[in-house]
Amino acid sequence: MPDLERKLYQLIISRIDGEKVPSSSYSGQAVELAGKGIGGFIFFGGKKDSVKGLIDRLQASSKIPLFIASDIERGAGQQIEGATIFPSQMAVSAAINRDNPGDLKTLEDAVTAVAREAVDIGINMPLIPVLDVNRNPDNPIICTRAFSDDPRVVSEYGVIYIKILEESGLISCAKHFPGHGDTAVDSHISLPVISRSLKALKDSDILPFMEAIKACASSIMIGHLSVPAIDTLPASLSKKVITGLLREDLRYEGLILTDALNMHALNEFEDVPVKCVNAGVDILLHPADADSTVKELKHAVTSGEIKEGKIDAAVERILKHKSKIKDIQRSEINYKEHAGLSAEISHKSITLLREKTGLLPVKDVQNISLVFDSDENKHDLSVLRDFIPHSISIKDHKAHSLRETVIIALFTSIAAWEGSSGIRHENINIIRKIIKKSLNSVVISFGSPYVLRHFSEADMLIAAYDTATQAQSSVIKCLTGERDFTGSLPVNLSLL
Repeated sequence: MPDLERKLYQLIISRIDGEKVPSSSYSGQAVELAGKGIGGFIFFGGKKDSVKGLIDRLQASSKIPLFIASDIERGAGQQIEGATIFPSQMAVSAAINRDNPGDLKTLEDAVTAVAREAVDIGINMPLIPVLDVNRNPDNPIICTRAFSDDPRVVSEYGVIYIKILEESGLISCAKHFPGHGDTAVDSHISLPVISRSLKALKDSDILPFMEAIKACASSIMIGHLSVPAIDTLPASLSKKVITGLLREDLRYEGLILTDALNMHALNEFEDVPVKCVNAGVDILLHPADADSTVKELKHAVTSGEIKEGKIDAAVERILKHKSKIKDIQRSEINYKEHAGLSAEISHKSITLLREKTGLLPVKDVQNISLVFDSDENKHDLSVLRDFIPHSISIKDHKAHSLRETVIIALFTSIAAWEGSSGIRHENINIIRKIIKKSLNSVVISFGSPYVLRHFSEADMLIAAYDTATQAQSSVIKCLTGERDFTGSLPVNLSLL
């Protein structure tokens, strides 16, 4: 076994901002950490070639293979410029009929494409799939990242992802145990409370993780969640959750890692890394500073607060999984083909919830007004605006006369630190008034489908599950009749 300090570095996956990779001093710091024995890095952003180059350099600088993690729920392109962006997990669920062999082949090809691009870049620990069961319509951080609000559906998709990722030689990661779906709080901002009985949790939220364990998921991420039915401590600090429930009750033998330790959910707790390790965690993801975390852990070991045997057991599990990733082979990537797969899933996902006879297919766009509720600094509306020239922001609607048919496009982002996945209450009221005055009204959600529940009086309701220009193109193809609406809603919407 290596010395104590090197063992402690093995427990840590540290952050790398891909945009800073071209800086030699910044990259040099990462190489220095690799030399100290860091367990790995999690990448956020950056251009494909520069990130790929640094990952190769880091692996060459480390005596032990590094875990290279990244949140690529929507494919490597979600983080790395130049790779393919795929639709959200909820869009995948809307698009794919698992009883249809052709659909199933499309899904398997898409997940394989995600895996191959990850391998090409050097990402060996894609932090996917999300196995949260999105039971709360106002969930600000899961929402379309989830496959469904049905634990059986989530389980089935999750198993497909896990098996393909593992067969590709990668470390799959089921997250966020024991389930982040039934809350309206973003754990990046504060600590969510999951107020459900242990039986209810096992019957729903925990069920997909039980199936992930059967499918041999290499790792499970613990969410920063308060689950009073199990413990007074947050799950990521709880021995009852991690050792008791996950290791002993569910008999999980793979890697257990925390969610990012820079999140604010744990701000009120002291000695977080020490508590995580004592609770049974193997990997500390994204602490604020790797060196200071190692010092903190070393002090806890030398003082007897952490038994060194616990560190040795974690390192043994880490090294066992690293023996799997060291021989992953890159292959030629057909990015054009992958883009086609992404577009096909996007097209198939568009879901028609209500239709008014005579409105489709759309032929005369001159008779249509587009009213959009969107932060234009975040969302590119160019595709929709090119299709419907008469477009206005909801905040400017009073300054314009609206045409016979009004298409209302609602853009909602699911992103860390935002705190909301819905639309403002005052905008809901404005939209309802517009619908009431319009001869024909169409409401389209780009992002959270749950916003549609506020507009049951609209003539047509359409769900897309992404804000991307690709989703806009898919909606237009369906509106004009070039494609049929084939998506099915993966969640329950009341008031429809």
